[in-house]
Amino acid sequence: MPLAEAIMRHAVSRPHDPAFRIEGRIFTFGQLAADATSILGVIEQWLAAKAGGSILRDRARLIAIQSGNHPLFPAAFIAATAGGNCAALIDPHLPTATRRRMVEQLRPDIVIHTEGDALRLERPATGGTALFETATEGFRPIPVGKEGEPFLIVFTSGTTGEPKAIIRDRRSWRLSLETGQYFFGIGPETTTYAPGPLAHGLTLYALAETLKAGAEFVGARHFDPRQAMATIAAGKVKRLVLVPTMLRRLCEQAEGTTLPSVEAITVAGAKLTPADRKAASLAFPAARVIEYYGASELGFISVADASDSLAPTAVGKAFPGVRLAILDEAGNDRPAGEIGTISVESALISDGYIAGGDGAGFSRNGNLATVGDLGFLDPDGTLHLIGRAGGMVLSGGNNIYPSEVEAAITAASEVRAVAVLGLDHPDLGAELAAVIQPRGDAFDHGALQRHLDAALPRYKHPRKIWLCRDMPMTASGKIATKELRQWIAEGNGALERLV
Repeated sequence: MPLAEAIMRHAVSRPHDPAFRIEGRIFTFGQLAADATSILGVIEQWLAAKAGGSILRDRARLIAIQSGNHPLFPAAFIAATAGGNCAALIDPHLPTATRRRMVEQLRPDIVIHTEGDALRLERPATGGTALFETATEGFRPIPVGKEGEPFLIVFTSGTTGEPKAIIRDRRSWRLSLETGQYFFGIGPETTTYAPGPLAHGLTLYALAETLKAGAEFVGARHFDPRQAMATIAAGKVKRLVLVPTMLRRLCEQAEGTTLPSVEAITVAGAKLTPADRKAASLAFPAARVIEYYGASELGFISVADASDSLAPTAVGKAFPGVRLAILDEAGNDRPAGEIGTISVESALISDGYIAGGDGAGFSRNGNLATVGDLGFLDPDGTLHLIGRAGGMVLSGGNNIYPSEVEAAITAASEVRAVAVLGLDHPDLGAELAAVIQPRGDAFDHGALQRHLDAALPRYKHPRKIWLCRDMPMTASGKIATKELRQWIAEGNGALERLV
């Protein structure tokens, strides 16, 4: 069932049930549908059936949403993806110049910004604007688009750091929602808390699958562990959708207390360590923790729970309906245990990049597609993620994948988080460096060294190590490696040189 059709069905049958909650504001399914149809009315009033001025030409009206985690985001998203429309999500936390270039590339027919508690709709072609605060009338039917229509444009970082636009059609999105709802067991009672950026795939998908199931979605303008724990407890949240960093902060905030209402935790974006899973079991004793590895271009790839391999590089087995293959440079299958390019065959794959991207990342080989990630398969089908092809560090003639080293270091009990980088070196070409956030005040370098000796060959050990008590983070809850590089270059006092 399409998302818009599901929203309308819930709005008719359960208009007063909560649909979306964010920091004190609650939107019922009836109000959500009314707001969405009011915003859609402005779009339809301004534009012909298919405007044709954007990068999509006459395939769909393109509406760019720059609202971030705003209370009216769900209504804007539903309106911007109704029949004949395609939404493009632009993270407002990106630098102004970057967002301007993204808009120039897309040439959207309408841009939606925030203005306090309201939304401001702008029509670039004419300079027209409209302010939307809340619907004053009821809802009307929301048109449902055809499966082959463009539905959503999201952005992922390119090899140059410039965001690349990924386009999805309605068919792959609908199949993804149906598969995920069944696999994750989401029903009308599955109140879900996901505090990440709604402009990013993990949180956006959690919002869509939750609303489609008729459950309440709880978001946050900004992630704060103390406030998050209070929100989860007060709302009797049953499911969390988070990146590992956020889960770690919640577990630390728990401080011996438990939240038994949480029955499921879905994690993506990086791998959990055994210490993470232990901490989660103490803070959320009734929760089943599921990790998935995926990509905006490919959808779900693999999934793992507590019963799967705990090897630092293991990311589980193929997600339902997904076929995995490891290919060499000629496109031939690699034997079990041998590293190659991770390739995926499924119905969830996107249409690729608009305007060709930057020449790297997503590509197809027949029915298989890849984003360039490297890994290998165990004989039992367990997938191991080694790293991105473009992220490889060549040091002294050795090929080193930072994500493999990060996985090994993070498995050490005294390490909370780590970023491994390649730094220029006049003799080696590049040298491996690590920035570690320790779990406690004291840090035993000798214990880390013994751990690395057992986990990795000597040439994969970082030659330089810094401690950082407060890692810089991106809006999505990941370590900001670009900022770390800058801190290293300028000798920032936030870094304490260990080696």
